[in-house]
Amino acid sequence: MKNPDWFLSTLSQLQTAVSAVLRASALTLIVASAGCDSQTTPELVENGYPTLARVEYVLQCMEKNGGQNLDALYPCACSIDKIAAQLSYEDFAEAQTFTFMRDASGEAAGLFRDPPRAKELREQLEEAEGFARKNCFVKHVAAPKS
Repeated sequence: MKNPDWFLSTLSQLQTAVSAVLRASALTLIVASAGCDSQTTPELVENGYPTLARVEYVLQCMEKNGGQNLDALYPCACSIDKIAAQLSYEDFAEAQTFTFMRDASGEAAGLFRDPPRAKELREQLEEAEGFARKNCFVKHVAAPKS
């Protein structure tokens, strides 16, 4: 029988390889959904979301929703498409900045917390993300007990 450390090392290498394949698949799908194919809807192109912004959003979304796996990839890619249909890229980027910086401390951080535009854009982003969650994430229903 082989050493258990060998098994754990091999398992770890396999997990790393699978993770790399999933990342590559995620990037391929995101690029394809970001305006690189003929099935892209006009409003996604018009809102001008750069591929990098889409990829960053999807990777952050996947991290929040179970990690880099196919179960998280599709709903997260779908989410950025739904958000792009509702917010221009400029509003999205500004809303994300206001959201990320909202919890910063100090007087200078008030520039991100206090302006009416910051609150308005955070609310718009929250609404768009809520719409995306409702339309992109499948709710798992427990099987009836027999």
